Amino acid sequence: MPFSKDLCVLMLLKPWFVYIVRCRDDKLYTGISNDVEKRVTTHNKGKGCRFTKYRYPVKLIYKEKLGTNSAARKRELEIQGFTRRKKLELISEN
Repeated sequence: MPFSKDLCVLMLLKPWFVYIVRCRDDKLYTGISNDVEKRVTTHNKGKGCRFTKYRYPVKLIYKEKLGTNSAARKRELEIQGFTRRKKLELISEN
């Protein structure tokens, strides 16, 4: 079923976010989404991604609005390159 024109426009206008969740084993996972709350719910059902599949429940601890998918992906890669300490500093700053 093809997307409607209105749905495509809405998807382009919806802002994108980079987010960090803390897993039950205290590991941090960084991802992107244009609906963070829905994505966290998906993670908590064990269906979010391979990393969190066996580490749920997860808790949202950081969210940063970036606007576009491209900007969110770039920021996600940047944060994924951070040490754990630097990620925790980023989280505590907000």
